[in-house]
Amino acid sequence: MNMPRSHRAVFMKHALELAAKCHETGDVPVGCVVVKDGVVVGQGYNTREKEQRVTGHAEIMALNDACSNLGTWKLDGCELYVTLEPCVMCSGAIVNARIDTVIFGARDSKAGGVRSLFAICEDPRLNHRVEIIEGILKAECSLIISDFFTSLRLNK
Repeated sequence: MNMPRSHRAVFMKHALELAAKCHETGDVPVGCVVVKDGVVVGQGYNTREKEQRVTGHAEIMALNDACSNLGTWKLDGCELYVTLEPCVMCSGAIVNARIDTVIFGARDSKAGGVRSLFAICEDPRLNHRVEIIEGILKAECSLIISDFFTSLRLNK
């Protein structure tokens, strides 16, 4: 189920809207949506600071929401849109959930588990591989992250 590039931008904009909610909580602004058959079935944004939980990543929130909404942990046939490249923890969860495709906006050179530091989702040693598409609304996704960290530095 590959969406045309224009549809991908629509779902990434939704993820960016979710990421903006992090400004209220002090979390790194990352948003994520899970899509099946062109419909959002799960969504989330970072809540690690707000909830003081190590697993409070946007992807984990969106995966859990999708599992609840679909009534299964097997999310085959689903695409996951996230503003920032998933980390190692989230990449492992994505593989375990059997997500078909991950679409992310900006790379994460310090913690990226999909392309920057590791290629967990495409590792042939694992029992499932995920198609990766990167760079959808890259400028917008990069800007929301860089603005957040610039603001943190200025407020110190």
